[in-house]
Amino acid sequence: MNTVRLTMAQALIKFLQAQQVERDGQINSFFAGCWGIFGHGNVAGIGQALQQYASTFKYHQARNEQAMVHTAAAYARAKNRLSTFACTSSIGPGATNMITGAAAATINRIPVLLLPGDIFAERVQAPVLQQLEFNGSQDVSVNDCFKPVSRYWDRINRPEQIIPSLMEAMRVLTSPAETGAVTLALPQDVQTEAFNYPTAFLEERVWHIPRNRPDQTRLSQAAEWIRSSKRPLIVAGGGVIYSSATAALTKFIEQTGIPVGETMAGKGSLPYNHGLNLGAIGVTGTEGANMMAREADLIIGIGTRYSDFTTASKSAFQDPDVRFININVTDFDAHKMNALPLVGDARATLEELTSLLEGFRTSPAYTTRSEQYNRDWDAEVSRIYNLEHGPLLSQGEVIGAVNTISRAEDTMVCAAGSLPGDLHKLWRTRNPKGYHLEYGYSTMGYEIAGGLGIKLATPDHDVYVMVGDASYLMMHTEIVTAVQEGIKLIIVIIDNHGYASIGGLSKSVGSDGFGTKYRYRTQSGHLDGETLPIDFAANAASLGAEVIRANNRDELADALLKAQRSTATTCIVVETDRRQRVPGYESWWDVAVAEISDSEAVKEARNRFEQAKQKQHYPL
Repeated sequence: MNTVRLTMAQALIKFLQAQQVERDGQINSFFAGCWGIFGHGNVAGIGQALQQYASTFKYHQARNEQAMVHTAAAYARAKNRLSTFACTSSIGPGATNMITGAAAATINRIPVLLLPGDIFAERVQAPVLQQLEFNGSQDVSVNDCFKPVSRYWDRINRPEQIIPSLMEAMRVLTSPAETGAVTLALPQDVQTEAFNYPTAFLEERVWHIPRNRPDQTRLSQAAEWIRSSKRPLIVAGGGVIYSSATAALTKFIEQTGIPVGETMAGKGSLPYNHGLNLGAIGVTGTEGANMMAREADLIIGIGTRYSDFTTASKSAFQDPDVRFININVTDFDAHKMNALPLVGDARATLEELTSLLEGFRTSPAYTTRSEQYNRDWDAEVSRIYNLEHGPLLSQGEVIGAVNTISRAEDTMVCAAGSLPGDLHKLWRTRNPKGYHLEYGYSTMGYEIAGGLGIKLATPDHDVYVMVGDASYLMMHTEIVTAVQEGIKLIIVIIDNHGYASIGGLSKSVGSDGFGTKYRYRTQSGHLDGETLPIDFAANAASLGAEVIRANNRDELADALLKAQRSTATTCIVVETDRRQRVPGYESWWDVAVAEISDSEAVKEARNRFEQAKQKQHYPL
């Protein structure tokens, strides 16, 4: 057997740069490079290897370990999970900073490879700097915290162990059904140890991404269920987009007349103005989508995991005889809602169902109703875009300005706060990759880091990062990374003086927005003083961005056009009225309300809560 002597870290990097993936005959490198921040736990091992192979495997410097995982995940999502980055950190806080990013990636089914440094395998030095001591075992470190948020986890205690571990890691990372965060904990001494690695291990390897087909008996049964339905409805999830099934979905609905409601991850499955697109569904859904979901006798879920926002906490589907068909690559998700499971690739399954349903079409009245709901909703969006609210803009008006001025091929990214709900309802999607919401984990701070990953994946298109003031304060330092890399982002910072989303939720449960506003503490002991004078424009400018303040609609429009023309990262700061909210439409979200309280507002909220709970049911 031919071998080459390398350190474990050198073999790791050479292996990563040789991995390729193939789907539908298209082959590309799976790893676009490595993000990292160095410390004593990885500088001499992976750091040395990355420097040695810098000309063939690109290293990117980040400012925050959590942020670099978000960047890698956003890149992978923009690439339909066919490419990603590795992320390396030192042991200790550098490693645990990545846990939130790992959770977000795994919850959203996005592949990222995490390479945290670890304690010394030989143990003679223990306890070392940043080591957690656990008196029940010598083989526990902070990296064990990654186990519940990783789809695959391993600790490499000998240099040769990297061989089977990396093969298993690639199996998981490239699996449509099992993908998520993969964590390989790398003891810092083992990273630097040498071994005679087989050259075959380091050669180019192509991993095939399959388009699995569902069981034919179940597929035929699904076709029978659809043919016998009167009010079928599709719930389009992220799997439609990841499998490049948007064209197949369009053909399917135009043949059958079945309307579509889109989840957060599935928004963009259809253009916003397609007559059978009812828009967002669920808690943050449109009136038409939620009305038709309530009355549907058959739900066809495609690539959705049925989060509580999609199902309105299991209250969305009210027909007592409603049935579910689920198309999903994972057996786990396909069986949700007591469904008839079609375990397979979304595009391949839709293509087969389309053939089986030749001649079937919903009633003309049903199709006409969907088309009317589509037109009615577009009129409502126009109304909110043009409220002429003042003197401060409404958040809906800001969304309207960005949506109108951005180009059809551009991407908008967001993650947390009140913006996602408003965007889900109001953003007019024009391409499958135009709407990028991290809402599986709704991670505050994802936005700018995620925008960086999207821009790396689609360098020829503008990326609009829409971020509230609270999320901005949690993680804005990747502006420095964008400036360093010469990467242009258009960042719209919405200043509503606090946690507006939770403020609204607090009011709905009777707590009057307690603890959600950015105000000074007064002599009363409460945070009820004057608004904090946070200068977001000055902060963004100090990080190297171009900055524009927008105080009204005309100034915002001018700022967006100026940012389009610029070649540098530009931050637009706009203050909004947090009291002017986009309403909810025919839906409910289960947030428990205190059963006993001295507050009349809480008592009233509890009464509303108990009434709404009666609509909730198990899908049996």
